[in-house]
Amino acid sequence: MSGFLFQAFIYLIAAVIAVPIAKRIGLGSVLGYLIAGIIIEPLIGLVDNETQDLQHFAEFGVVMMLFLVGLELEPQALWAMRKKLLSLGGIQVGLTTALIAFIAYTYGFKWQTSIVLGFIGALSSTAIVLQTFGEKGLLKSEGGKSSFSVLLFQDIAVIPMLAIVPLLALPEFMGLTESADHGTSHGLMDGLPAWAVALCTLGAIAVVVFGGHFLSRPLFRFIAQS
Repeated sequence: MSGFLFQAFIYLIAAVIAVPIAKRIGLGSVLGYLIAGIIIEPLIGLVDNETQDLQHFAEFGVVMMLFLVGLELEPQALWAMRKKLLSLGGIQVGLTTALIAFIAYTYGFKWQTSIVLGFIGALSSTAIVLQTFGEKGLLKSEGGKSSFSVLLFQDIAVIPMLAIVPLLALPEFMGLTESADHGTSHGLMDGLPAWAVALCTLGAIAVVVFGGHFLSRPLFRFIAQS
């Protein structure tokens, strides 16, 4: 526990020092956090790469930030930007995926690996971009709305990407994965063929989306009546 508290103390002190300096010179808080992380570990080595205990809290912070973004997003505004969502977002994800996949394929990667690299390169961090836009007051601008529609499309595009990736698994790596998992705890989808993993992924997402849509209102109504 003492090591955990010491790491948290180091991160907080670095953020308190680096973020105001970065904002003062116009870099923004996101770059301030990145610069602080570079200084305290690769340069100074204060935490010795022992950051696994804090990663869970960092991931929870990103989830809460996206949750707040969802609370502020009005369904009417989302429906109003549906054209930008499909046009700009679809063009960005499609062209970026195709371009990166083509470049990777020309460098000798297999087509399955090239497509996966294209998927990865077509996505960006919604949390970082929204934080930067919010600090600079660009969310309400026309460019900010267009960028936000692209970010939303990227978040939605992750769903089919997660379902497609198992279908692109190379046979040689599948064998290595099975041998590496021997003797360890197995998940519900371990040992299933790629198409079954893809169907399970889509089914789980569908249950979450439709279940949340049809069950959330009665649940919230019950909470309000209580």
